[in-house]
Amino acid sequence: MRQKIAGKLLVLLLGILIFCLFPHKTTAGEPTDQVKETVDSVIKILNNKDLKKPEKRHERSSKIRAAIEKRFDFEEMAKRSLALHWKNRTPREQEEFVSLFSDLLEDTYIKKIERYEDEKVNYTDERTDGSYAVVRTKIITAKEIEIPVDYKIFKKGQKWEIYDIVIEGVSLVNNYRTQFNQIIRSGSYEELIKKLRKKTVK
Repeated sequence: MRQKIAGKLLVLLLGILIFCLFPHKTTAGEPTDQVKETVDSVIKILNNKDLKKPEKRHERSSKIRAAIEKRFDFEEMAKRSLALHWKNRTPREQEEFVSLFSDLLEDTYIKKIERYEDEKVNYTDERTDGSYAVVRTKIITAKEIEIPVDYKIFKKGQKWEIYDIVIEGVSLVNNYRTQFNQIIRSGSYEELIKKLRKKTVK
């Protein structure tokens, strides 16, 4: 009897020890909750049968755009995408760049997520370092294909905002940074703005 009790106590102690050493693997915090809130709202729009009608396409995109604008920090993403070239811009130029970049990113992101319907989203991990965090997810397609999507976020007040998305290991911000840098170095900043204006014409 004593051996059985001792064995149960040992198992209990080991369980407590594992929980204390690796609590982040069993719990999700505020960052995940807020990202999930936005993702769930977008999925709800995507699954709305009425909004899938051809004549509702513009309304559907507008609703998705409104949902992601609540969570994305486009100014921060714009700064990171322009990198070293940001500080050389005037306040007016910075304002214009943020506007053009946000339109470009919204259009790109909306086109990507509109391809996914009835997919499952699993929240696999959350890593927090002060006011920064990474929320890792996996999109499970109908064919059981897993697409890893990581949301890089930081806290502003009581709100966690997205400043980068890494899809299948590719960072959206890093990808744009490379493209923008190449255009500026081989041409000019003005050339980059012209290209962005063309891409964002409605």
